[in-house]
Amino acid sequence: MTQVAVLRDPTIAAGIEQFAAIQASGVIGIDLSAMDIRDGAIIERGVATFARGSNRALIVTASPFGANHPDFIVTLATRYKLPAIFPFRYFVTAGGLLSYGPDTLNPFGPAANYINRILNGETPADVPVQAPTKYELLINIRTAKSLGIEIPASLLTCADELIE
Repeated sequence: MTQVAVLRDPTIAAGIEQFAAIQASGVIGIDLSAMDIRDGAIIERGVATFARGSNRALIVTASPFGANHPDFIVTLATRYKLPAIFPFRYFVTAGGLLSYGPDTLNPFGPAANYINRILNGETPADVPVQAPTKYELLINIRTAKSLGIEIPASLLTCADELIE
């Protein structure tokens, strides 16, 4: 890939910070461009225009729009035959190529502990904020085949889950 569009929401801090982190990764030979992810019609036109070139891919960052419309975004990537990396597993189970992000199910156990602490009188401000401790890599083998992508064995062995 030589050109990658990063779908992000520029109205939230996470969208700005995620794009900055991707830019800072310093991948040589890849031209990054930001694409706003707030409105379906605008996203569809942007992706259609972007896909006209060759050697292109998408990175989808975490955003409220993406969380509420994963099927729409996966459908666009599929329609325009763009390899795409997503932030959460539900994009890959919907047919996306690959996701790498925090385990979204793991935090529910500690959350119950937090609720218990607060209900037993601890001040919510005194309960520490916890960052994710487990990240997971999911790869959709069926999508890779439909895009004509051969996933390296080294990446397959690192995956937490392969969707066939």
